[in-house]
This record gives sequence, C-alpha cells and structure tokens, in this order.
Amino acid sequence: MMEDTHNLKSPQTDSSADNWHSLSVTDAFAALDAAAGGLDTSEANARAARFGPNRLPEPHRPGPVRRLLAQFHNLLIYVLIGAAAITAGLGHFIDTSVILLVVLVNAAIGFIQEGRAEAAISALHRMLAPMASVLRDGSRTRIEAEALMPGDVIFLEAGDRVPADARLIEAHHLKVQEAILTGESVAVEKATHPVAADAPLGDRTCMAFSSTLVVAGQGRAIVTGTGARTEIGRISGMLAAVEPLTTPLLRKMASFARWITALILTCAGLLLVYGFFVQHYEFEELFMTVVGLSVAAIPEGLPAVLTITLAIGVRKMADRHAIVRRLPAIETLGALTVICTDKTGTLTRNEMMVASLVAAGLRYGVTGDGYLPEGEIRPSETGPESKENPALREMLIAGALCNDSAIAGQGDERVVSGDPMEGALLVLSEKAGERPAELQGNWTRLATIPFDAAHRFMATLDQNAVGEARINVKGAPEALLELCTQQASTTGGHEPLDRDFWHGEVDRIAVDGQRVIALAGKRAADGARALEKGDLENGLVFLGLVGLIDPPRSEAIESVAECRRAGIQVKMITGDHAATASAIAAKIGLEAPERVLTGRDIDRLDDPMLMLEARMTNVFARTTPGHKLRLVKALQAANQIVAMTGDGVNDAPALKRADAGVAMGITGSDAAKEVADLVLTDDNFASIAAAVREGRTVYDNIRKAISWTLPTNAGEASVVILALIMGLALPFSPLQILWINLVSAGTLGVALAFERSEIDSMRRPPHPVNAAVLDRDLVWHVVLVSGLFFAAIYGVFNYAIDRGDSLEEARTLAVNTLIILKIFHLFYIRNIYTTSLTWEAARGTRAVWISVTVVAAAQLLLTYAPPMQAVFDTRPASLLDGAIMIAIGVAFFAIVEMEKQIRLRLTDYADGLKGRQL
Repeated sequence: MMEDTHNLKSPQTDSSADNWHSLSVTDAFAALDAAAGGLDTSEANARAARFGPNRLPEPHRPGPVRRLLAQFHNLLIYVLIGAAAITAGLGHFIDTSVILLVVLVNAAIGFIQEGRAEAAISALHRMLAPMASVLRDGSRTRIEAEALMPGDVIFLEAGDRVPADARLIEAHHLKVQEAILTGESVAVEKATHPVAADAPLGDRTCMAFSSTLVVAGQGRAIVTGTGARTEIGRISGMLAAVEPLTTPLLRKMASFARWITALILTCAGLLLVYGFFVQHYEFEELFMTVVGLSVAAIPEGLPAVLTITLAIGVRKMADRHAIVRRLPAIETLGALTVICTDKTGTLTRNEMMVASLVAAGLRYGVTGDGYLPEGEIRPSETGPESKENPALREMLIAGALCNDSAIAGQGDERVVSGDPMEGALLVLSEKAGERPAELQGNWTRLATIPFDAAHRFMATLDQNAVGEARINVKGAPEALLELCTQQASTTGGHEPLDRDFWHGEVDRIAVDGQRVIALAGKRAADGARALEKGDLENGLVFLGLVGLIDPPRSEAIESVAECRRAGIQVKMITGDHAATASAIAAKIGLEAPERVLTGRDIDRLDDPMLMLEARMTNVFARTTPGHKLRLVKALQAANQIVAMTGDGVNDAPALKRADAGVAMGITGSDAAKEVADLVLTDDNFASIAAAVREGRTVYDNIRKAISWTLPTNAGEASVVILALIMGLALPFSPLQILWINLVSAGTLGVALAFERSEIDSMRRPPHPVNAAVLDRDLVWHVVLVSGLFFAAIYGVFNYAIDRGDSLEEARTLAVNTLIILKIFHLFYIRNIYTTSLTWEAARGTRAVWISVTVVAAAQLLLTYAPPMQAVFDTRPASLLDGAIMIAIGVAFFAIVEMEKQIRLRLTDYADGLKGRQL
C-alpha cells in the first residue's frame, strides 16, 4: 500500500491522480495503509526514510562567490575603486595598493559578518519551526510539523496553520482560509464527505491543504502529502525568500551614505580646483591628497558595522527567549512607549489551580499545589461535605467531560497538554477522588461547540454506555447565566436561577484575584447526535462556579517596574472579570490598578473618548480581540508606539496593527505567530522587557558607530581641507591618509557593535522612532571634534617643526596623534548617555581591547619598522614624544567628556522644567 501512496503523491504524477478528495474516509485510510489510531513510532520512522522530512525545498541562496562580489556593489566602494584606478594610471602603485587593501578589508569584514548574520537568521527560523498535534502510538502529542508522515492522524483547531495536505475524517464547524492557494478571501467551510474527482482545488471541501489557516472550529485528518508533494509544494513562486538583514534605520543610513558621498566628491572637486588655481599646488601631489581626503572622509566601513550590530542584537534577543521575525521590530522595541500585555501565562505562571467552588449555593475551598493531585475540597462554612453535595458531583462530571486537555507525568513532572484551566478541572476531580481518565472513558463525545471569543463558552454532547446523553457547558459566568433558567439544588433537583446571588458570588471570588468560570449542563434529547447553539437555549441548568488562581511571575513584577522606570506604560488586557484583573494588576505593580475599563465600557465610548481613557487606564477587563484592536488604534492616535501581545487567531488583527506585535511561542496560534514581529519562546513578560532592553542597546550601538565614524572622519578631513584652503603645509602625506583610514575604519569602529547595554538604558525615556541620522547633537559633536582634531594635530605638527624636526618626523607625530585621538574618542563614545569616568567604562570590552591592540601594533610597525618607514616616509618617535601625544589624547578626552556632562545636565534641567510645567 505504501507504493500506491508514493505513486499518488509523486510530483511527476499527473494531477488527475491526486484524488484523495474523491475517496471516502475508509478508502483513504486503506490507501495510506493507516488506522484511525495513527502511526506508531517505528512505522513513522520507516516512512520518514522513504518520504523525507515534511518541509518545502529551501529557497535559492547566493553562493559564497556572489556574496563576496555583492560586498563591492556599493557606491562608496565604487568611488574607492575609481580612486585606485586613477592613482594606478598616475603611476602611484603604492597608493593604489593601499586603497585596494582598504576595499578588500572592508569587503572581507562584510562578507564574514553578513554570513554570520544570515546564519543567525536561519537559526531563528528553525527555532520557530511549526508544530503539529498528532496521534502517535495511540496518544495525542505535539511534534515538529517536519516529522509528519503520510498516514499520520492530525488535529486541527482555530488558529492552526495546516501542517500538511490531509483528508478530513472529522470536522466540527471547521473553516479554513485558503487564499494562499486559491486567492479566495472567504474561508471555506469543511466537511468529511468526498467530492467529485474533477472538483477544482477550491471545492475540495474534504481536504485541508498545507500552509492554509484554520480560522474556526475543530477537525481531525489523515495526512496524504508532505513537503514537495503538497499543493503548496508545487507552487515554486510561493517559496519565501530570505529576509534581507536591514531595517528602516539602516536604509536611512544607506541613503545618507549616498548623499554624503556625493557631497564629499563635490567638495573634493572644488578643493582640487581651488588648490591648483588659487594656492598653486603641484597638480599630481594635490590630486593624490584630494584622493586620500576622499577615502578618509567616506564612511565605507559603516554599513558593515551596522549590519554586525543588528546581527548581534538578533542573537542576543534569541538568547533572551525573544525571536525576531521582522527586523524593523528591533528599532521599534527601543522606541516603545506602551506595552499592552495579556495576563494569563505572560504576567502570571499559567499554572492554574482551583482555589474555590460554589455549588448549589454552598462555598468550598480547595487546597493543593499546582497540578499535583494532593489536596482537599473543604466546606468554607457549616454545610455538607463535598461528597454529600450532588450539585458538586455534577460540576466535576461536566468539568471533566467538557475538556480537551490531558495530564501527563508524575509528581513534580506533571504537565498539562492543552488549556491550563481545563487541566486544573481535571486535577480538581482527582482531589474529589475521581479518576478523570476513567470518567472520560465511560462517556463518548458525540459533538462539540468549540470555545469562541464571540460566545465565550464551550459545549459538548456526551453519551455513556447505557445510552444516556448529556450536554456539558463551561465558560464565562455572564454567558452561561444568560443561557440558564434553573440552578442545581443540594437535593439533586433543580430550582429557579437566582442571578443576583451568582453575580454576587462572581464578584466575591474575583476580588481575591481568582479567575471565575461557570459550569452548566442538561440531559440531552434521546437519539441526539449533533449539537447546535439552539440546543442550549432551553432547560440548561446552572451547576456552579469555579475560582482559579494563577500566581504572578516574580520576574514579571520586576520587569513591569523596570518598564515603568524606562518611561514605558504597561497595560494589562484580559478577558477576566474586572475584580480579578484589578487584583492581579495590584500584585504585579501596575499604576492605578483600581481604575478598570471593561469591554462594555469600551463599546460605549466613541474613538476620541477611548483615546483619552486608553491613555489614563492600565487595566482592561472582559475584553475581546476586537477591543484589543480598538485600543491599539486609540493609543496610536495619541502618538504612542505600541506593543501588543496575543496568542489566538482573533488576536491577529491587533498584532498586525500594533507597532510591535508579540506572539506567544508556547500557547500562541500559528495565525498569531505569522503576523507578529516578535515571538516569545517562554510566553513570559520578562522576555518582552529583555527584548526592549536589547532593542535599545542595538539602537544605542548603531548611534555610537555613527557618532564615532562621522566626527572622526570629519575631524581627519577637516585638517586636510583647512590646510589646503589656508595654504598650510599638509600634516599627512597622501599615502599616510590612506594608511590612517585602513588601520582605523575596520577595527575601532567595528568594536562598537559588541558594546553591552549601558547601565541607564532602561532608565531613559524611549527614543524617537523617526529620529534623523544627523540630528542637532551629532552635528554639534562633529563640529566640536573637527575643531579639536585640527587644533591637536596642527599643534603637534607645528611643535615638531618649530623645534627643528624634519617634515617626515613632524608628519609621523601627526599621524600617531590622530590615531590616539580616535582611540580616546572610542572610549568617550562608548557611554554617550552617562559618564565615561567609571571603572566599567575604562575596563571596556574584549572587542575594544582587541581593536586597540591591533591598531597600536600597526602604529608601532608604521613608526619603527624600517620597511614601513621606507614605504610611508615615517621616522622613529622618542619616548617623550609618545608621552606628549598621549597627554594630548587625555586632554581631548577631558574636553569632550566635560562638554557631555554639561550638555546632559542642561538636558536634565530642561526636562525638569517641562515636567513642573505639566
């Protein structure tokens, strides 16, 4: 039978043979040599050897040669290559060699680091490998979708991305969005009956196709095709391309580089004309000087440094359990002003435990720890024990049957597969002396109404061995109270529903920070085999309330406080009762937790009023995904940069609309992950805070690289430009200018990509999301550094000339002074928001000291090695000269550091005045 399967799904087979949609369920199982219980592990491994992994062919990637050549496809590099060609034409082959060496070093750095960056991105994609729920060895489990084989039985639920082509064997209100294959935006309602063999793809209602999205309902299916043997696998144009390693800031920087290159070339041309016709320099020497000036001024190494910084940030975020799906999100994270987060599992542990019960008007407390079965159900007041209350027994049965979770493991290793709240109901029945597996085994589920945010309940139709059928319902208390007219009594009968009492009990339980759910049930009509919402409208009996606790994560409490110190508002959006939400908000440290806005309140507000309320409120309760979307829009209308968390398929619009959509990696649906910018692999709020910190660090390091490169390049160029304009002797030869660029651009600047987070990175307000590359502060710093460089270099140069040194000796001191100034400027720029006069700042990083060591060694060779002296026309420097140059570097550092401290204090003073005015 396996041979038949292979032939049916072979890519070389004519499409008319792909007739799984025309086969009955029985025939499909027979054709795949499979059973309703799924494959066992040995059979799955055997099929894996035959069919290979369930993944599409990798998109074409450029080879190493093309990637290396791509490093030269840059306007800055074209200018350098042109300069090399001209100097070669003039016979200055040493200058040509140095220029080409600059180009090659830059290309090598870019080639190596971009290769590492692409490898990092590929690794992240593997970390986000899709998962699938499957029957293996007769048990439901979750495996990587890549391990699915033809014949596997899979489960489909709303929010899932279908992991393989499959023939449906069960479908409960199942709808699938197939636009990726058919272009039809309307979801297709699925069924299990076969269709005509010649039915077009969009009409094959009994099939679920790989990469399509389940938008509603539940289903079960048998896999018929995997990998390239799926419908999506045949469409080569749908293969995703590798995302380029870029962000808006990097694109802005690339544009800035083009403009600055044009400016440099224009200035070089004007200097050439001015120097020849006005100052009457010899043309060949003037031309070589202008070429060296252009090479020195062009920031050709900056793109590589920025790319390295981005790649490091992506890797560090992954280490903090935050997987970046869209690179622009890295910049957005650093600019966030508001984080809207879910409560359950993100701020809390997502380890639900029943803490209280109300059945037939009687209150009970429940002891225990997490998912462990040890514990008791005790009356909270004088009343019958739990076993003597028939209404409580009915609640336990309803909670166990209207349940899709399972408990696995023993002792502390017990884990819940499925919804933690449902798992807590199973543990509750264990504490009452029941065995959930046996209880579920005595009943057969005939039909289901899956939980949906629109109606906020789940219902099942179950039948026992003697043919008795019952409907079990669980969900939000408000929703079930609307459906019920009677309530269970302590005698085992029914009595009129006291809605006021139950609403009061909901409030009482919720005040303690417990999540409240209700249970209801009724006897089903004889012969019932299907379940519709209308079946719940008559005769449904309200059984009672369950209060569950989910303690806050200790790390989330600290992370909320950290975000508040960073100027980021944290807002909790939950479907829980208002009192529950307020209690949890107080425990985790949200501001004004007593101020709560409910979903009904949101519905009553128009957009302008919601914008005001959304700014002032931090706790939102009883909300739906639609409310999340409105809140995002309202906050954005108030000029806030918003991150929104979500996990369900209905959260996708809000995640997509948010400036940074954050999906849960454990509990999140595939739909949520696909539209999210960031996926948390541990579903922990602390990981969002860590990602914000890393986002700020990436932005800071990019700004540091720019703030080091532009001023030092401008300072070096200003010395040459002013010398040409003023008719002064040049402190560097053209070849020495090229050497300075070669030895510093690919070393000192790159070190800034590896900087750690500054101490105050989470104590500063968010940076503007659309900040200019060359802002007012940076322009001022360029002017200041250029002036100081000019004064220091010409001071040393004139000092050497005045004491009788030769031009070569004076130029040697000038070259070394410039390099020393660049090194001191590196230590200054490492802390652009705080003082650099600390041990931590002076200690530096490994990358900084490696780069400084390399540059220092290169300068020693330039100054003292006879071959280098012959090529670059340098002379040895005395120990006293070395001390003088270092002293100049210290003085330069002191001046720029004092300027920074004055500027920061003035900024703090201005901010304080604004705060008092507000």
